[in-house]
Amino acid sequence: MKLKTALTLTALALAASVAAAQQGVSKDEIVLGSIQDLSGPLAGFGKQARLGMLLAVDEVNEQGGINGRKIKLIVEDSGYDPKKAVLAAQKLVNQDKIFMMVGHIGTAQNMAAMPVQFEKNVINFFPITAAREMYEPFNRLKYSYAATYYDQMRNAVPKLVKEKGIKKVCTLYQDDDFGLEVLRGGEAGLKSIGMEFAERTSYKRGATDFSSQVQKLQAGGCEMVVLGTIIRETIGTIGTARKLGYNPVFLGSSAAYTDLIHKLGGKAMDGLYATMTVQNPYLDEASQPIRFWASKYKTKFNEDPTVFSVYGYTIITSFATAAGRAGKDLNTNSFIKVMDSMTIQPDFFGGAVQTFTATKRLGSDASRLSQIQDGKWKTVSDYFGSTAAAPAKK
Repeated sequence: MKLKTALTLTALALAASVAAAQQGVSKDEIVLGSIQDLSGPLAGFGKQARLGMLLAVDEVNEQGGINGRKIKLIVEDSGYDPKKAVLAAQKLVNQDKIFMMVGHIGTAQNMAAMPVQFEKNVINFFPITAAREMYEPFNRLKYSYAATYYDQMRNAVPKLVKEKGIKKVCTLYQDDDFGLEVLRGGEAGLKSIGMEFAERTSYKRGATDFSSQVQKLQAGGCEMVVLGTIIRETIGTIGTARKLGYNPVFLGSSAAYTDLIHKLGGKAMDGLYATMTVQNPYLDEASQPIRFWASKYKTKFNEDPTVFSVYGYTIITSFATAAGRAGKDLNTNSFIKVMDSMTIQPDFFGGAVQTFTATKRLGSDASRLSQIQDGKWKTVSDYFGSTAAAPAKK
């Protein structure tokens, strides 16, 4: 009887041990998952984010890993399709047994995948999207680092209006959730200084001709145009305006902050302002640390890094910092406990200070202005926003 009881207790202990085991964390490995667009309309961005992550993973592992555990990163392709993102999340969570989802790109894709993750207690860590849904409504498994499109415009529009002495502000935006966030942020910013948009015009996603919209803005005497546009639409709008001899102040969001704007749009793009956080890492950047990092990236992958490479890199380094502080007993609860009193200081890329608490899941709402000058993005302001506690590092 005693032997039977002892065996029963041993079995229960083993069962409890198995039940308590943390998915994705073993004695010598931490398994992370990421969903990128590797074959769809944002495949360039997805590839760059993936390479930035891989560079950081290699660096962490070369230095001995996190408390003796190496990082294993598994990346799946969504093709920028929410349905494929769900399938990718199901594979990563249920088959690959990931500890955490890191740097998933795309708003609709994250929205579709998060329920799959949350059912299995898998954190959504620093998704690559500036949507408010990445931290609202509150969920203990959400952590976001990107200042939202709404906050970017809410803070940047009145700042630029005051600096330039603008009397008439207008907007051109994509007729979807992204464009509406830019519009609403701009509205809130203008309302704070007793103004409103003088003209509004929109376009359907996929549009290639912006002549009627630009002519409307020109006829309305718009001195500044807030752009809820991404890459092709930004280039098309500004290119059309230049041909018409119309040169207002153009302001885009971080969605337009990419080297593809000046590489594809050429000289006509000079003068465009955009909100941003970390700067694009040019190989001849004045900052020696950024220049060294960019050279290391190009040596490893045989291509120039971009701001999305930086996003991927810093997401992994931020994870590694928090996971390291969680100690040997790394699990979802210990990670959350660390994050809920976490402050991430600016690194050599110059991101804003980020802070998290048990009720605050957005690291920072701060962004800053950059402008295309002589074919390159140049940072032209310090951070602004309620969490802009530190000056930008050059």
